[in-house]
Amino acid sequence: MTPKGYAFIHPLLGHNDICAGYLLEYAPDTAPAETEEYLFEHPQFGEFDHRHPWFVPASPLEQRHPERIIATFQASPAASAGELEAGLRQAKRKLALLASPANKLPAAGTWEHLLISVSQARTQPPFTLHGLSARTLIVAIGVQNHSDRDWALANACTLSTGEYLMTRSAAGKKADTTRQKMLKLLALIAQDADTDELDEIFRHETKLSYSLLRLVNSAAIAPRTPITSFAQAINLLGRRQLERWLQLLIYADPENGHHPNPLLYKAAVRGRLMELLAPRLQPQPELPNLADSAFMIGCFSLLDVLLNISMPEILQQLPLATSMNDALAHHAGPAGKLLLALEAMDRRNLAVAGQLLGELALDPAHVLDAQMQALSWAGRIHA
Repeated sequence: MTPKGYAFIHPLLGHNDICAGYLLEYAPDTAPAETEEYLFEHPQFGEFDHRHPWFVPASPLEQRHPERIIATFQASPAASAGELEAGLRQAKRKLALLASPANKLPAAGTWEHLLISVSQARTQPPFTLHGLSARTLIVAIGVQNHSDRDWALANACTLSTGEYLMTRSAAGKKADTTRQKMLKLLALIAQDADTDELDEIFRHETKLSYSLLRLVNSAAIAPRTPITSFAQAINLLGRRQLERWLQLLIYADPENGHHPNPLLYKAAVRGRLMELLAPRLQPQPELPNLADSAFMIGCFSLLDVLLNISMPEILQQLPLATSMNDALAHHAGPAGKLLLALEAMDRRNLAVAGQLLGELALDPAHVLDAQMQALSWAGRIHA
C-alpha cells in the first residue's frame, strides 16, 4: 500500500531534551489505513529505538505490529470506535486517549497514555496531572513556547511536542560569542576558504574543535578509527561532508556537549528533509549544488532562534547565493515554499503543510520516506 494523503511524524521530547517518542498526524483527506500500513512496513521503521512509543490514530492493530505502536483514541469517539477499543483491550494492547476540553479527564489507569494540550492541562485543578501520572504516562501537546515546556515538565508530563523550539528566547538576550565566531567560520566555508585557513581557526578555538570532533565521531558517522584532528576529518570525510557537520556544529552546546541542544536534532532533520525533497520539485530550485544548498537552507533556517538575531541580520554576515538568501529571508522560490511547508509541519499546522506540499506536487510516499530517513539519520547524531 502507498500513502493517500500527507502524514506527519512529530518527534516527542523527554525530560533530557532528547527525542523519546513520535506522534503521527494527518493532513485533511488522508487515508489512515494505507498510510499506517506503509509506515509499519517501511524498511527504516526497525532502525528506530524500540523503546520509543509511536502514537498513531486508532486503527486495527495486528499481533505482528510492534508493541511500541500505540493506538490513540479521540475523547469523543465515533460510533465504531467502541468495538475497536474493546478488541484492542482484549488483545492486551496499550492504548492512548487524546483529551478534549469538552470531556472530563479519565481516571488514573483507565488508559496507559494520555495526550493533552497544555492549554487544557493548565485549566485543571492543581496536582490533577500528578495524580493521573501515577498510572498513566502523560504527553503534552500544543507546547507553543518555552513557558509551556517548563510548565509541562513541572506537572508530570513525560513527553511533549516541540513547537516551542520554533520560538526565540526573550528579547534582549545576549548572543553567544562562541556561536558568533561560528558565523564567521560559516562565512569562510561559504566562500570556499582554504583548508589551512579553517584549520587555523580550530587551533585557536579549542571548544569548537572539541565539539566538532565529538560530532563527527558520533553514531551518524561511526568512523572505523576515531577522528582526532580537523585535518584528519578533511581527509576521511571530504570537504563536502565536513561542511555539513560544520553547519550543524553551530547548534552544539559550546560547553562541550554536557547539555544536549534539541535544536541540533531539529536542524539536522530539517536540513536532511530539504536535501531529500528539493531535487523532487518541478521546476527544480535554481540553487548552486542543489542538494547541498537545500541542506544548508534547512539547517540555517533555525539560526534566528538559536542566536536570537533576526534572519536578515544573520544573512548579512553569510555570503550566500541570492536564491538561498531569498529562500531563507522571504520563503521565495520553490525551495522557500518547501521550507515554509516544513515550518508549518513543525508547528503542527497540518492543513497548511498539506496544502503547500500539494501545491509543490510532492508525492505523499516521497514525503513520508524523507521523514523516515531524516529522523533516523538525525537520531544517530550525538554531540
